[in-house]
Amino acid sequence: MQRVPMQEDATPRFDSSGFDSPRIDFPRFDSSIETGGAVPGLAGTPAYALTRCEPSPIPVMIAVPHAGRSYPPMLVEGMRHPAFAAPRLEDRLVDLVAIEAARRTGATLLLAQAPRAMIDLNRSSDDVDWDMVSDSRPPAGDCGGGGVMRRARSGLGLVPRRLPGLGELWKRRMKRGELDRRIADIHEPYHAALAAELAGLSDRWGAALLIDLHSMPPLAARSAGEPAPQYVVGDRFGAACDGALVSTVFALFAQAGLRAAHNRPYAGGYVLERHARRRDGIHCLQLEIDRTCYLDSRLAEPGAGFDAVVEIVTTLVRRVADDVAAIGRNRQSWRTAAE
Repeated sequence: MQRVPMQEDATPRFDSSGFDSPRIDFPRFDSSIETGGAVPGLAGTPAYALTRCEPSPIPVMIAVPHAGRSYPPMLVEGMRHPAFAAPRLEDRLVDLVAIEAARRTGATLLLAQAPRAMIDLNRSSDDVDWDMVSDSRPPAGDCGGGGVMRRARSGLGLVPRRLPGLGELWKRRMKRGELDRRIADIHEPYHAALAAELAGLSDRWGAALLIDLHSMPPLAARSAGEPAPQYVVGDRFGAACDGALVSTVFALFAQAGLRAAHNRPYAGGYVLERHARRRDGIHCLQLEIDRTCYLDSRLAEPGAGFDAVVEIVTTLVRRVADDVAAIGRNRQSWRTAAE
């Protein structure tokens, strides 16, 4: 069993190696911990850490693609406003919620260690703003309308380019070889590990659920007098997840007196598009949590609401696990009958 250090940081500070943050050990599970990929520019730092119980006690996996806080010095040096921009790109410390929920339930846990500023794991590898690349032209067909380039045009493609209120993030353009290395060392291994684990859970249980965990800035109320949602559940408008599982999630939020929205403004990104395969029993949900629910007033460290958020996410995992297992039993029964 390999122990993998994860970072728990407050406001970013710098030294010659990049972000200097207090560290905590990866939590101890009665399980195995694997790492894979690599963060370019940080020798010995894997792109992700995967924790699984064997055999899996529940058919649920939690993944946090924007958890990474391992910043190579060259990445920090190349940012215009790293102390401000880097934390804004992160799903700030929501991985600590995921760690606790996985610890309590035995859910499989996949945490990115490479930062979103370096590469966004919730974007397709061809969702590239080619104006950011100094020595390469876009491949034929990559500049069409609507689909692949939509996020890149907004400034939040595979490599984020700009943020509202801040503007351009980078001092200079990158080389094509640097982009290719990030894809090969981070993006491809992360998604390969995610696909393999979901397939393994589905093989064992007959079905599997991925909870792709994110955090969001506070949302504006849609109308006067209507409080804004604290959680947003995305299932790509039904394409990524069985409706009964979604109903279980919303019933839990209603029972707890929490405000939740469905698919608006976050319906789910590339992770759900790539990995959800309902016909094969693999279901995916994207769960966004308002950062004010679990962080302090500076949105920098865990706050007074952290334990309550951990409790609701833990309860959610336990409840949907029963439903996913039932879906799996039904699929296995139909498969047996068909044979």
